[in-house]
Amino acid sequence: MSAKVGKTMLSLTLTFGLVGLVAAGCSDGGGKDGDVVTITHYTIDSPDRTFVEKLIPDFEKTHPNIKIKVTKAPYEQFDSKLQSSIAAKNSPDVTSHWGYGGFMEYYNKGMLMDMTPYLADFKASDYNIPDDVMNIYKVDGKTFGIPLNSYVTVMLYNKDLFDKAGLAYPPTDYEDKSWTFDKMVDYAKKMTVDSKNLAEAQYGVDFGFGERDQRPSYFGGQVYSDDTWTNGGKPSKINLTEPDVIEAYKKVYGLIWDQKVSPTPAFSKSVSGQFGDPFLSGKIAMSVVGSWSLAASSDFNFKVGVAAVPQGPNENVRSVLYVDPLFVLKDSKHPKEALEWIKYLITTDVQKKSIELSGGNPPVNQAAAETYYNNFEGIDPAQIKQVFDGAYKYGFESYNHLISNYSQINELFINELAGVENGDEKVEVALPRIQEKLTKLLERVNK
Repeated sequence: MSAKVGKTMLSLTLTFGLVGLVAAGCSDGGGKDGDVVTITHYTIDSPDRTFVEKLIPDFEKTHPNIKIKVTKAPYEQFDSKLQSSIAAKNSPDVTSHWGYGGFMEYYNKGMLMDMTPYLADFKASDYNIPDDVMNIYKVDGKTFGIPLNSYVTVMLYNKDLFDKAGLAYPPTDYEDKSWTFDKMVDYAKKMTVDSKNLAEAQYGVDFGFGERDQRPSYFGGQVYSDDTWTNGGKPSKINLTEPDVIEAYKKVYGLIWDQKVSPTPAFSKSVSGQFGDPFLSGKIAMSVVGSWSLAASSDFNFKVGVAAVPQGPNENVRSVLYVDPLFVLKDSKHPKEALEWIKYLITTDVQKKSIELSGGNPPVNQAAAETYYNNFEGIDPAQIKQVFDGAYKYGFESYNHLISNYSQINELFINELAGVENGDEKVEVALPRIQEKLTKLLERVNK
């Protein structure tokens, strides 16, 4: 991983007061010597997460006093089932923010244990985790999460469509300043067939940069006030009616309805198939997407390449970073044993093994990174590494990890921007309404 991640929000150690997260539910502190304890690991019911079940026998062999039980839920139900288990005093020991909510939401709800008292002998360097990455999940110097996987935003492109159009492949080097948003749009126009005939239609680019409220940042617009990143993820001001934010959203949705180089939601849905990704259909030339989509590279029926996200108006932000941690929940009665499980999962050998078992989860342990880069058939490992290094340098952590009550915020954006995305409403009409609703929502939930 690039050492320059520290230039981004990844290096942020939040500086606000601790809000009573004393681990009251953890007075047990672990089983007595010789006692066997069970640690519950709660995850999404998806192969790229449930693969941990295959690691349990090896862990239990070397930790005979600890048993691991995996519980799971569909993505859409992950947060609600977690909240229900906590309310029922039956919370898991270990989990992550694998649902709509994120770290700051979990923190502000008092769900997380301060791991610091149990980490006296823990060094991130022993697990090849850069300090600036380790610091993401610290508050006032106290550790509330240990990084597990580290995703970035990438551009995937269909080499077959580029070859057919006679276009040079986009670069992997983020320092190549000739690769700009405008050039991407120009390429997209040359590879778009805007037709109502599904068999003929194809589009130049699917610009899936982060969640809907984060996309303006690529163009230099900031939906939330700057204090959001230093006060616990609670914005004091919403900027949806500011000219730069309005223009940013016009750029995003103009790709669909003005330039007509991006697929409509209806088209994407019709060609997505079982994987839910329209790029897999072969009808999208370029896709700006989270690097988890690389895991599906073996399913592509065309030659695929990976490239840098083009430079936009905001020269400092070209990637959304998704660093997934593991948490110990505050009601865990066995935090020491839970941490043994977490430490096992971030060891070099296990992180390497997890790449294959998961289908391509990127390791946070940088000693396993080369194994990850070599995991994708038909894509040059050196190019993947260069794209990841650039994405870290020009990246900003995903808003859903940093903003409190994000699940409710995200739902509001999804619902209120549907008309714009479907071409039924103009950006300048929708944003003032969203501004008002979002302001009221935050006033209510951030009291």
